[in-house]
Amino acid sequence: MSEMRVIGIRVEQPQNQPVLLLREVSGDRYLPIWIGQAEATAIVLEQEGVTPIRPLTHDLIKILIKELGHTLKEVRIVDLQEGTFYADLVFENDLRISARPSDSVAIALRVGCPIYAEEPVLEEAGLVMPDEREDEVEKFKEFLESVSPDDFKATDS
Repeated sequence: MSEMRVIGIRVEQPQNQPVLLLREVSGDRYLPIWIGQAEATAIVLEQEGVTPIRPLTHDLIKILIKELGHTLKEVRIVDLQEGTFYADLVFENDLRISARPSDSVAIALRVGCPIYAEEPVLEEAGLVMPDEREDEVEKFKEFLESVSPDDFKATDS
């Protein structure tokens, strides 16, 4: 299991599909996850420090967790099946709730908990981008030009 950090959101053209890019904290692998527009907006707003007038869904979840006396310890991206990623919200006492990675990351950013990816997920979908001297954003742009969501669908082997 590797701790991941959120690099950012990029919109893949021409499909106008948002992609969440995570990178290993202590490694060279990146994990791209295609996500929905609403979740992409929630992640970007939190990264930019924008506070909406009324709480968004992920803000509400953060408030509910706190007011109900719980602590979100971590988010884990636990599986990849036929191109779909799966995540767990891990609370105290190892209580786990399955959630989409996009929602999980949006919540993790709000509560300040770590994000992890299981090794089998990174082995299947993690990418090492060449030329470490380049800026991460530029590497991400190059990557998006050469990949599509179909590249992460399971194949019969």
